[in-house]
Parts: sequence; structure tokens; C-alpha cells
Amino acid sequence: MRLRYRCPGCRTTSNIHDLGCEFEGTARTDVERAYTDLLAPLSARAYPDEGALREAVPARWSGLHAGVLSRLRADQRVVEEEDELRLLPPEEYRERVTQPTFEPLKTIYEKGSVPGAHDHSVFAVLAFYEMVGLSWEEARENTVEWLHESGTWDRGGFEESSPEELVDSKKHVYDQGYGWKQAAKEAKAVIDRRLA
Repeated sequence: MRLRYRCPGCRTTSNIHDLGCEFEGTARTDVERAYTDLLAPLSARAYPDEGALREAVPARWSGLHAGVLSRLRADQRVVEEEDELRLLPPEEYRERVTQPTFEPLKTIYEKGSVPGAHDHSVFAVLAFYEMVGLSWEEARENTVEWLHESGTWDRGGFEESSPEELVDSKKHVYDQGYGWKQAAKEAKAVIDRRLA
């Protein structure tokens, strides 16, 4: 499992933030430092609440720290369960993020793709797995499994001769770290029309 230190506002991994991002102008090194300020104590133990974590952070707590904690929670890297705020171990995190639970990815994952949405659907699934930090091998395996289990491959409409060949042809999506949102929105619209 890898963790990219994404901007907590716009998810960029560079110094170029989205227009209107509340952290626009924040240096990459400051974003990375905020992550390490939080991850260092969380990797050692769980905390009873955010206040206790704030006290354990070596630097002065800032809006950037709050944003990073919010991002870690939203990405399910940090969870609050049984009165504890804790960092998920890699295996537990991997299990949680294998199946997207939010729209429009949830529809794609649960209903599968249909002809006319295949390109955007596979793009979105691979981009999602890259974003959550799965290795290429894990992303490939999960996407191939999804193609079978969702019925997507059985619906046809592919030029490739196997799900593995299809996923391998989209490796550039994973390598380039493309976002999934636009592709997922477009795929979901087609899926909703066709499977309504």
C-alpha cells in the first residue's frame, strides 16, 4: 500500500492546486509535513479523540493539519471506532477500499458497466484504485475480478480478447494518476439509462 500526500482540499500531488482550493499556495513540503505530523503519532498508537491527537502532534496544530485529518478520515485511512481514533493497518484499509461506497463509483461497481460506458467505467475503477493507494498488481486483480463479478465482461462490447488484456491496455490511467470523477459521472449516466 502506498500513501501519496495529496492536498487535503483538491487532492493534487504537486504544487499546482485547483482554482479555489482552500490550500492554494500551500507548498508541497508543508502538505507533506502536515501528513507526517499526524501519521507519526497515529502509527504508534490509537487516540481517544482528536484533542488527544492534537496534543501528540509535534508542530502547532493548523488548518492544514485539520484538513489532512479530514482527508485521512474521508479516505478511510484513519477511522474512529470503539472510542478510538486510529490509523488502519494496510490489510484492513485494503479490504475497506476494494469496493467503492460513494457515488458515482458505487453504481459502476455494483451494477457493472454496459456497452457505451465500458471505457469510462474501467478508467474510473482503475483511477479510483490508484487514488486509494493500491499497487498496480492489486488494482489490476481487483478490476479483472470486478469485470467478471459485476457481469460487465459477459455483456460484451469489448475489442480485447480477455479482461486481463482490457485492464492492461488501460495501465496508463493508473500510471498517470488520472482522476476518476468525470469518467465515473459519464459512465454512471449511461449505466443508469441502460439499466433503468
